[in-house]
This record gives sequence, structure tokens and C-alpha cells, in this order.
Amino acid sequence: MKKLLNLLFISIFLLMTGALNAQSESEWISLFNGKNLNGWFAYGNAVWSVQDGAIVGEGAMGHLYSYPGVADFEAKGMFRIGGHNANSGFYFRAHPPAGRLDGFPRGYEAQICHSQDAYTGWLWKPGNPVGKATRLLTRDDEWFSLRIRAVGPHIQFWVNDELVMTYEDDEYTSGHFAIQMHHEGMKVEARELYYRDLSE
Repeated sequence: MKKLLNLLFISIFLLMTGALNAQSESEWISLFNGKNLNGWFAYGNAVWSVQDGAIVGEGAMGHLYSYPGVADFEAKGMFRIGGHNANSGFYFRAHPPAGRLDGFPRGYEAQICHSQDAYTGWLWKPGNPVGKATRLLTRDDEWFSLRIRAVGPHIQFWVNDELVMTYEDDEYTSGHFAIQMHHEGMKVEARELYYRDLSE
């Protein structure tokens, strides 16, 4: 009888754990369907396409914005850059510049650049690096994972599953996600883009 009760308890525990894991996984919402740019809108002169299941930005400078706007959230994705002086970013709580199709977003940027002092994993505000990454973990022409968590003023970045940046700032409270294509001669790619809303 005792063995039967133990087996019953273990079975219930495993079922509950599985249900909780499934619920946790279901909280993630896809930003990109892997097939086309439905759910995104572009500003600037960059050329955006979908190739081999990834969003690809080429050509001149521009930004690709997601339609969902969020305040408190966690987001994750895979990114790769390459080409001449490759430089990009994954923006959040961002808004297109008023009256200018080719300007930079107003909001926060998780820097993606492996060749300058304020490298991948730094937090940028328009024109300025403000939150320092602890170390550079990425290289051109290689995919890497980026995860962002922003709750109120508390902002954190993980690169390849390592926490690299923590910063407090409350200037921007909500807005879109956006991918940056910085200049001609480079390319940015993004795939497996998800977010979950942590707003109360």
C-alpha cells in the first residue's frame, strides 16, 4: 500500500511539473513566423527579406519594427551580423523618429557590434552607450543568443546565456521591438524571436 501511495504521489508530482512547464513555455509569443514579414513595419532605406527562416537586413540604413508594443517583458532571439564594420542592435520600448523615415528610434538598444569599445551586450540610449557589458562573447559571422529582461527601470541582458549587463533607467517605459540595419556593406540576420509580457 505504501509503495502504491508513493507511486501515486510521484505520478501527480510529475503531471503537475509537466503542466507548469507547458504553461511557462506557452507564455512565449512569437514575433516572427519564419516565412514572411507579417507583423513588422519598416522605416528607412534598408532592404528587409526572409531567407532560410531568418529576417535579413541589407542595403542602406533602416529599422524594422514589430507591431506589438510592450512595457515590462522578457524577449529572446538569435542574431548574426557580418560584412564591413558590421553594426546592429535589437531595440525595445522603441518608437520611430517623428517625421523622419531614416532616423534612429527613440528607445533602448541592445547593442550588436563585435568590433568597437561599446560592443555586443552594451545598453544604448539614442547616440550614447550607458550600460556596460562585462565582456565580449560574440564574433562576426557567428550566430549568438540574446535575451533581454526589462521590468520597470530594471534592465538586464544575457548573451549566449551569460548575464552581461544590468542597468537602471526609467526614461522609456513602453514601445516596440526593432532590428537595426546600420549601413551599406553589412548584413544583419535574426531568427527565433520571442517575447513574453510581464506587465501586471
